[in-house]
Amino acid sequence: MLGHAVYRAILLVLLGVFLRSVGHDETRWTFEDVVTQIGLGYVFVFLLWNRGWKIQLAAVAAILIGYWLLFAAWPLPKPGYDHATVHGQENWEGFRAHWNKNAHPAHYFDQWLLNRFPRIEPFVANAGGYNTLNFIPALATMILGLMAGELLRGDRPPKEKLTRLLLGGLACLAIGAALHATGLCPSVKRIWTPSFTLISGGLCMLTLAVLYAIVDVTGWRRWTFPAVVVGQNPIAACVMIHLFAQWMADTLHRHFGTRLFTMLGPEFQPLLENLSVGAIVWLICYWMYRRQIFLRL
Repeated sequence: MLGHAVYRAILLVLLGVFLRSVGHDETRWTFEDVVTQIGLGYVFVFLLWNRGWKIQLAAVAAILIGYWLLFAAWPLPKPGYDHATVHGQENWEGFRAHWNKNAHPAHYFDQWLLNRFPRIEPFVANAGGYNTLNFIPALATMILGLMAGELLRGDRPPKEKLTRLLLGGLACLAIGAALHATGLCPSVKRIWTPSFTLISGGLCMLTLAVLYAIVDVTGWRRWTFPAVVVGQNPIAACVMIHLFAQWMADTLHRHFGTRLFTMLGPEFQPLLENLSVGAIVWLICYWMYRRQIFLRL
């Protein structure tokens, strides 16, 4: 099974690179998107499967503390450092400055790593501030998901499952918010800081607890069918969005004009376009669902 996990991880990384390269003149050897990040962390999560919640929780703590120490101990840029040359922003001063955009170890690691791959121009910085090493704290997010999944699949009473999800979610939310509020670790999504990992993980667990209570405990399931359809084919949905979303939007404009998307005002045009494309993708997934066609890696 380990061999298959490694195989699947490699495929996920390469799929992410392929999707990110669409529309460009060269292969985009960067590793910051969601699909690739999942691939980078996949084997590590597999190794923690069925290891017990104590070991898994210890792994989460070790990852987040270690990653925080890396940033906290890394020297700040020297005076006169031009943040604009790396699409950076000097938003914070003092201790928080260790997490300023593109002025931290994850950025410098990408400058070293990504220039080892063939590219037309040297890699200078990710304009959005996203980095390869984001997969390390994101790995903690994946482990929290593993823990929640094993809890729900286990044989504990429903009330205990619900209680554990609620307490775990509140604990993560409280610790993450405290780290951000005290300035020890600002919550920044683009670099997946440990505080953001805990805040987002806590919110996800609380949401999961609510859904578990509604769907599994009360048995009210029918309303979840649209999500089930896409959830059975996440790879297919992801690939379609990356490859065909713009083509779908252009086709809708060509045949129905722009009035369809501006009827609520121009400010709602992007929303209506995305909803229309999402509806088409869902219908394709539904067609695949009805015919039991599921893409797997």
